[in-house]
Amino acid sequence: MIAVVTVATPAAAQRQDGRIQVKAFATGVLPDGGIDKVKTDAIGLPVGAEVRATDALVPTIAAEYFLTPNFSIETICCVTRHDVRGTGALAGARLIDDAVILPATVTAKFHFQLGERIKPYVGAGPSYFFIFGEDVGPDAAGLGVSRVDLSDELGFALQAGVDVKLNDRGLGLSLDAKRYFVGTTATFRRGQGTALRTDHDLDPWVLSAGLAFRF
Repeated sequence: MIAVVTVATPAAAQRQDGRIQVKAFATGVLPDGGIDKVKTDAIGLPVGAEVRATDALVPTIAAEYFLTPNFSIETICCVTRHDVRGTGALAGARLIDDAVILPATVTAKFHFQLGERIKPYVGAGPSYFFIFGEDVGPDAAGLGVSRVDLSDELGFALQAGVDVKLNDRGLGLSLDAKRYFVGTTATFRRGQGTALRTDHDLDPWVLSAGLAFRF
């Protein structure tokens, strides 16, 4: 009888952890890039011209499946909205408004056991940025730009974080940080022609904190 209890107890604990974990986050998206290359310039960008995308704070959801107790696959669901503003010689210029980004991301994660309740992890995986809804900013429109397009692009994400078990019913606290390496090509059109085409690094930091439920 004692042997049966001894064998059953670890099995029950493993079932209690579960294979699926869902997280609800508050997430800050902090772009950290700028102009990488000017490919077409019929406008005449001033020397020292630079741009940056604005930060965003959004709710996000992550879903994770544990293949083993220490190895999981995770995907996230979020949509962020950003403007593009000039810096340097373009300081204050409103170039693009309301660009919406859907960062389709899948990461493979390895979890470390630090005590009974704390599990740090690291991860990495591909990401595809779908960008849509962008509008011409008023300062770009003042130069005759009638339409702007930001290209969808494939990138890569590195990830690190920690899960803290709050109780034995699956509730936990999660802190997560991702660094994306991804760019986009911005095309500003004037009539039927291209007024400006530039390659940009986006490379955002994505920092999240929230609650997790594992079942």
